[in-house]
Amino acid sequence: MARSIKNPKKAKRKNKESKKKGEASSSSSSVPSMPAKVWQPGVDKLEEDEELQCDPSAYNSLHAFHIGWPCLSFDIVRDQLGLIRTEFPHTVYCVAGTQAENASWNYIGMYKLSKISGKRRELVPNKSNGNESEADSDGSSSDEDEDAQDDAQPPVLQLRKVSHQGCVNRIRSMPQSPHICASWADTGHVQVWDFSSHLNALAEMDAEVNTGATNSFSMDPIIKFGGHKDEGFAIDWSPLVPGRLLSGDCKNSIHLWEPLSSGTWKVDATPFLGHKLSVEDLQWSPTEADVFASCSADGTIAIWDTRLQRTPAASIEAHKADVNVISWNRLASCMIASGSDDGTFSIHDLRLLKGDSRVAHFEYHKQPITSVEWSPHETSTLAVSSADNQLTIWDLSLERDEEEEAEFRARLKEQANAPEDLPPQLLFVHQGQKDLKELHWHAQIPGMLLSTAADGFNVLMPSNIENTLPSENP
Repeated sequence: MARSIKNPKKAKRKNKESKKKGEASSSSSSVPSMPAKVWQPGVDKLEEDEELQCDPSAYNSLHAFHIGWPCLSFDIVRDQLGLIRTEFPHTVYCVAGTQAENASWNYIGMYKLSKISGKRRELVPNKSNGNESEADSDGSSSDEDEDAQDDAQPPVLQLRKVSHQGCVNRIRSMPQSPHICASWADTGHVQVWDFSSHLNALAEMDAEVNTGATNSFSMDPIIKFGGHKDEGFAIDWSPLVPGRLLSGDCKNSIHLWEPLSSGTWKVDATPFLGHKLSVEDLQWSPTEADVFASCSADGTIAIWDTRLQRTPAASIEAHKADVNVISWNRLASCMIASGSDDGTFSIHDLRLLKGDSRVAHFEYHKQPITSVEWSPHETSTLAVSSADNQLTIWDLSLERDEEEEAEFRARLKEQANAPEDLPPQLLFVHQGQKDLKELHWHAQIPGMLLSTAADGFNVLMPSNIENTLPSENP
């Protein structure tokens, strides 16, 4: 059954005169105002007497923070606090790499963000009674929820830094041993680190005290590989074979790392070659230990088997421009999503490799796609970030339902003038960050997303993304 979009926008615009200083952008304002209008980057222009305002009711939780220099890449570190967590407050652990002004100022930051507050949401929404309209039931406690969110104390940020020579292009934590992390540096080196002591120190810190680290620790990586001919961005740990790693560079080479019993790695000197241009991203298959995918600036996605020759087993003409990022669906292993430099993103069905594998294609974004990631809890849900400063969430199982959309717009009419041409699969649009780079779903907290941008990090939990338990593999 189709679902209509509910509160899909973060940014609304209003005339400045309609908002008193220090007053929330709610309907309780005593100053008359025109209905808000949903603002679309790249389409609408912000007039001199207008400003963007956040709609708090669109989120169960929304927080922003930074750890110093901007971070191009980060990863969520799997923790021991519970496989599935739905109750606030939440705690998250992450590892991130900086893009500092001076090469020697860079570091890898490990941080714990605790006491993340938000609005409690039932796994199964309560049914409204027959005398109460859906609109009334949706908004009956919104003021109380928003007041509770406003009164909550900000999350506690605790940080540990490890010096890193050069900017960090990408960083990933090993799923099976989260304290082991791999980083790609703009110096052309791939390094593997053991951050167990720092993560343990974070876990033991008093959660009452913010500790923005001022000094960086010095430590040596377990291994530092300089066999690539250029710097790169593509790197991925195997979800099936602990310690197995791939790294790809801007000179079209991919190297396979195999873990050794001695606690280090053997990097195969013979690269996988098949792309004509830079390897932009890599993803291991979620179901086959020897199979992985790569995407390239040559516009293709390649499927490889490590047991075969160092050439692709299959190649997909994915986009007309650079393919920047890919994501292999771990709940539906036949599906791969790809994002391109031309702002489009597509869904490919690997069962259709002999024909046209593209089963969906979207042209909503106006700038390069910088990150795509399937939800770990919903088979058909995908998050996308773009250089147009939008983070969007899509449910690809949805189809247009004109009757439901008409009812929704009727309820929304007095609050905002929603665009008429939104794709039916679009669930949510988050705005407010500048130069969005990367996003990740939290595998242990359903409905939570983290994103990094030039102006820092956001933690968000959209109110219309169901906090459900992981669905079974199809």
